[in-house]
Amino acid sequence: MFTSLQKLRIGDLLMERGIVGAEQIEAAVVEQKRRGNDLLLGEVLVHMGFCTEDDIIESLATAYGVPYAKIGPKLVDAKIIDLLPREFLDKHAVIPCFKILNTLTVAIPEPANVFLIEEIERQTGLKVQIVAATTRDIRATLQGYLSNANVFVIDEIIENVNEDDISLIEQQVEDISNIEEAASDSPVVKLVNYLIYSAVKEGASDIHIEPQDNALRVRFRVDGSLYEKIKPPQVMQAAVTSRIKIMSGLDISERRLPQDGGMHVLMEGRPVDLRVSTMPGSYGEKVVIRVIDNRNTLVNLEKLGFSYETLKAFKRSVNTPNGIVLVTGPTGSGKSTTLYSVLGEINSDAINICTIEDPIEYSIQAVNQFQINDKIGYTFAGALRSLLRQDPDVVMLGEIRDEETATVAVQAALTGHLVLSTLHTNDAPSTITRLFNIGVEPYLVSASLVSVLAQRLVRKICTYCKEPYEPNPGVRRAVEKICGDVEAFYRGVGCQKCRNTGYSGRIGVYELLVPDDAMRDMITGHPTINDLRRAAETCGMEPLRNDGLAKVKAGVTTVEEIFRATA
Repeated sequence: MFTSLQKLRIGDLLMERGIVGAEQIEAAVVEQKRRGNDLLLGEVLVHMGFCTEDDIIESLATAYGVPYAKIGPKLVDAKIIDLLPREFLDKHAVIPCFKILNTLTVAIPEPANVFLIEEIERQTGLKVQIVAATTRDIRATLQGYLSNANVFVIDEIIENVNEDDISLIEQQVEDISNIEEAASDSPVVKLVNYLIYSAVKEGASDIHIEPQDNALRVRFRVDGSLYEKIKPPQVMQAAVTSRIKIMSGLDISERRLPQDGGMHVLMEGRPVDLRVSTMPGSYGEKVVIRVIDNRNTLVNLEKLGFSYETLKAFKRSVNTPNGIVLVTGPTGSGKSTTLYSVLGEINSDAINICTIEDPIEYSIQAVNQFQINDKIGYTFAGALRSLLRQDPDVVMLGEIRDEETATVAVQAALTGHLVLSTLHTNDAPSTITRLFNIGVEPYLVSASLVSVLAQRLVRKICTYCKEPYEPNPGVRRAVEKICGDVEAFYRGVGCQKCRNTGYSGRIGVYELLVPDDAMRDMITGHPTINDLRRAAETCGMEPLRNDGLAKVKAGVTTVEEIFRATA
């Protein structure tokens, strides 16, 4: 982020300007040595709250005789962004601002980086004049642009809205990365494309478009938590909703009833699937778009967060020739990702793998995938009955929802097929009582069940702002009672990389129940949930919270996240 170059030292510059004192510099140097992770002194000073990034860049700019600027979308000419590749702009945190004759003005955070300046001149063929700006401002401005060429600024889209623009709804645009085509579209089309593009780039799972009294709030769900992205004018609400409805094949004239649909877009040459749900509210229709990015769906089992012993046992269970393996947890706990990872693990030319889904979330090569359609009576149970005549070895059912589907799945498991599916239960043992309640006979559950995997997703500590801390004694005792001595607890203090949340990315927390013979005998007697939990522990099941606290001990996540997820 910051660079101390040649004879200029950032500490001296800041002290000369009266921004920090000698004691603060000494404290920052001690902290820099303690962390030992190649942090520059300027970064440590900002992290400790002694100064701001603006203070540092402005001091460097003054020392090197370079103008300092607060960069924002209104100071940047969108027509010249494509003079440099987007990858170059992202890598070096630079942004072209404007061009006058043969001189290009570029904002950079390192005003004395002559090699970077020479490279910009070489790539553009122009004389370069630099202004100093913070990495934060440059990256925030870059976020307002779609990448690669002929980009547009989101602020300009919103400011230039008028009644004619709002009524102009273009025909469906499938490829949202075709910016040349998008540049000529209406502001409404640009806004929708921008939201989809940004959501995929930021790894959001959902886009919430919420009409309010005097604004239109747009929020993204990233790592399981919502945060506000932008607030366009409320007058755009109807047009934005209509645009999304057209893209997803919904009825734009129907505003009184909820609707569900989907769309497929291309982004940077790859497909992204979107599920759309609309629901009428007091200020207009709320729209939620579920983003299904195929890059995030098929993941190796080893990368999901299993402990060594749990992964070894789970792999054994999914490689059995027959029986039923269930993955349980609430909505959004990563069940589908786990099942897709299993299919990737066992997929081979020697076996016939088939899936029945609603909808198909990811296309897997050499796997036969079928999508149900309740509207025409093509249900999970009906599809499974037909599929069993297709000579499958492995069947993945998207979800067991009712007695009929559960019964057919169990029968398939007992007749030589491996059945993989999901259920909504709180933990692994309660899955057995859930099957009882659905209507499956206890002796059938006992005979067919191979294993149950319960899981949750918890946020990982941001590696950029991770630091040790000492929790209160009660928390330490509670964790060490389960995990043994913990050398250090960690948390994220919040930084630009993690949107000041202290977390970045998610990892799974698991408990795996593999019934032994004694537990199978117990299941036939219709046991209570408490009996099942005691028997599961006897079988060696490690509870969800224990697995989570092991990840706390390893410095992967926080105690608060585990307590929240396993409450």
